[in-house]
Amino acid sequence: MILAEVVRSGFVEGTHSGRVLAVRADGSDALALGDVDRPFLPRSSNKPLQAAAMLGLGWQPGSVRELALATASHNGEPAHVELARAMVGDLPLQTPALPPVSEDAWYAILRSGGTATPLTMNCSGKHAAMLQTCVANDWDPSTYLAMDHPLQVALKQGLEQMAGEEITHVAVDGCGAPQHALTMRGVVRAFRQLAPAVVSAMSTEPWYVGGTGRDVTRLMEAYPGLVVKDGAEGVCVARLPDGSAAAIKVDDGGGRARTPLMVRALRELGLRGEILDELDETPVLGGGRPVGAVQVVF
Repeated sequence: MILAEVVRSGFVEGTHSGRVLAVRADGSDALALGDVDRPFLPRSSNKPLQAAAMLGLGWQPGSVRELALATASHNGEPAHVELARAMVGDLPLQTPALPPVSEDAWYAILRSGGTATPLTMNCSGKHAAMLQTCVANDWDPSTYLAMDHPLQVALKQGLEQMAGEEITHVAVDGCGAPQHALTMRGVVRAFRQLAPAVVSAMSTEPWYVGGTGRDVTRLMEAYPGLVVKDGAEGVCVARLPDGSAAAIKVDDGGGRARTPLMVRALRELGLRGEILDELDETPVLGGGRPVGAVQVVF
């Protein structure tokens, strides 16, 4: 299913295929393109669901910002890193030591003579919440990433309950944690019933979910009550305040079509506003200036 075209100087030089599902508050489809019943890996778009499952396991975040950071693929800006540090304490954080998503944050670290650490990795908030959930349940935190660890077994069961379907495949995500395959309908179903505490945390502290300049942060700042979570390999999921929800997946994993596709899905659910007009195309640059755009064509 061709969803977007890459247009450079008036010439179509490529296309992006994928899947889109938008479900209204009454449960009816506003838009369904591609095989929305085929399992895929939602990647970091699963984080809000994992955070909700951890709340159900007795995790008690110290603040709304901690709960938001647990759902985040954060930029690694100083406040993100410091909050993750406070959450982790002396617990055995096992994220890979990767540079921040934010180039500005990374350059600042390099200028100061620093280096990448597990805390600067964009998933450190989720891992911090996992460790705290282990402590709350007296589970061994040193092996919290093992697929047969009580935490991971419980998270899988929690996602299955929210999605209303059996998880048939569990992979390993880029951060080292288990990653659960769901259908697009399952993801949307789970987001439509997302725990109110998670919805509130993400929508009131959107900077901690992404960071400066991030599309998900800008969208949530513009629309109170909106939840948007991006994921690697061209994934994004959103939930509107009325309980409608949408999910998109770009098959080639390219990120440049992700935002325009999510904008179109949000419009199919009735959302309007200037920020959608700003984000409905991704610029294609030539010589440092825009010479084309990625445009939605369905």
